[in-house]
Amino acid sequence: MTSKLMSLGMFVFSIPTLAYDELQRRSSWRVARNSVVGAKDALQFLGADLDTISLSGSAPAEISKGRASIDQLREMAEEGEAWPLVDGSGIVWGAYIITGIDERQSRFTPNGTARMIDFAIDLLEAGAPGTGSAYSTGASG
Repeated sequence: MTSKLMSLGMFVFSIPTLAYDELQRRSSWRVARNSVVGAKDALQFLGADLDTISLSGSAPAEISKGRASIDQLREMAEEGEAWPLVDGSGIVWGAYIITGIDERQSRFTPNGTARMIDFAIDLLEAGAPGTGSAYSTGASG
């Protein structure tokens, strides 16, 4: 049985697909600045911003299906959907949208097939429905 590091929707990050080496999460909070004549700006705390997560790693062709997996993630990104992000311990991180995929191929075989693919995937938290999140599928109901 293959152990999973994390799943995004139905895509499972693991050795046979894509195993990331690094996960970076950024949380931030919004503060508005209001100009005041003759004094320093006044600040107003607006609340938490959407988290971002970056996953990066390398996929050697000998042990993974890196190219096919990256193509599958690109197809998911094209759908513009928010996908549940769940780690291997079963902890739900929330719903995330794929906002970027970087791919670098190296160590080519004589037929041009890359033996190593370095990748980075950027995710943006979708926010919870009904919370005023900026996420929308664009569908009107």
